[in-house]
Amino acid sequence: MKKRIIWAVATLLSLVLFAGLPAWAEEGVTDTEIHIGQWGPQTGPAAAWGSVARGTGVLFDMINEKGGIHGRKIVYHTFDDGYNPARTLAGVKQLQEDVGVFAWVGGVGTAPGMAVKDYLMERKVPWISPSSGSLHWITPPNKYLFASYPLYKMEAKALCRYAVEIMGKKSVAMVYQNDEYGKNGLMGAKEELAKHGLSLVAEIPVEKSDTDLKPHVMNLKKSGADTVLLWVSPKHALITLGTAKAMKFEPQWMSTSTCSDYPYMNEISQGLWVGVITTAFGDGPDSFGPLMREYKAAFDKFAAPDERWGTFFTAGFGFAEPLVEALHRCGRDLTRERLVSELEQLQYFRGIMGRISFAPFDVNSPMCRQGQTEVFIAKCAEGGDMIQLTDWLKID
Repeated sequence: MKKRIIWAVATLLSLVLFAGLPAWAEEGVTDTEIHIGQWGPQTGPAAAWGSVARGTGVLFDMINEKGGIHGRKIVYHTFDDGYNPARTLAGVKQLQEDVGVFAWVGGVGTAPGMAVKDYLMERKVPWISPSSGSLHWITPPNKYLFASYPLYKMEAKALCRYAVEIMGKKSVAMVYQNDEYGKNGLMGAKEELAKHGLSLVAEIPVEKSDTDLKPHVMNLKKSGADTVLLWVSPKHALITLGTAKAMKFEPQWMSTSTCSDYPYMNEISQGLWVGVITTAFGDGPDSFGPLMREYKAAFDKFAAPDERWGTFFTAGFGFAEPLVEALHRCGRDLTRERLVSELEQLQYFRGIMGRISFAPFDVNSPMCRQGQTEVFIAKCAEGGDMIQLTDWLKID
């Protein structure tokens, strides 16, 4: 009887003590920390995009210097996956299971993202702003996945519409990476051209391992294309332009926002990128808005001495902005479900990217998880400067 009384008293005391524990205690969150993860290709064929993850890191450094978010510092976990889906999955699993990550942000590449999507969704781990415009993020929609990058399909539609309606082009060809990234762009180009009674005069697939693109460019030249869409990595885009110049093939080149870092593309192409038209999903790195100026100051303070300020780097800020805004809105009561709820309430949120709006989860409404549906069109000028050709365009 005495033992039962002692046990009852101990139980009562434990209930009293634990009643004071915060409701937010869960994986990846402590009283002083929020653990956030991201992968990015620091090496390999897509290394140029690696600065996205580094940009996010500088944003978090800036936030932490100001005291964090409601008293919690962001602990940022990132790794180099080399644009290799197998390495992406291994790295995400290791961090999720050994460290415990509250949410993931960014993450370059459609194929790498596809390798981890099911894993994260099954564990109900929020993933905000995959650094890719794939339809796979919203078809079907997932409760814990929020896409902010405009769909590649939308970008291709915008470029084809501009080429035909504004520039009067009639013969459009496309070079595309032979995976979901390239095929999403291909789909959009075909749909938009069909509205104008046109079709692609050439569809040229490129494998990520290809290094000799002479046969590809020869086929483009034979097609008589006056405009060529490049839906490939920066590396393959530059090989294509260099090969075309040697063959005296000079169409109007157009490309996706994944190749819109004009200073970088212009420098490594030794000026070949001048005149290329691309879509853009956010303010240029040299814009004079107060937020971009604040980010540039953070870059100057926290980035590595050999880091380069440009569109890919600032994209790392932009992709993380919806997450940061939602974390602020959560207050101290930070749970994954609360984060999802706050993200769903974002309406026309504007940081340095286009306007972002989400909606309550509806399995029959893919767009409830597609935050940004607008881009603008720009052209690379001498020295890598950006000339904006249109206002923001909302694409269906």
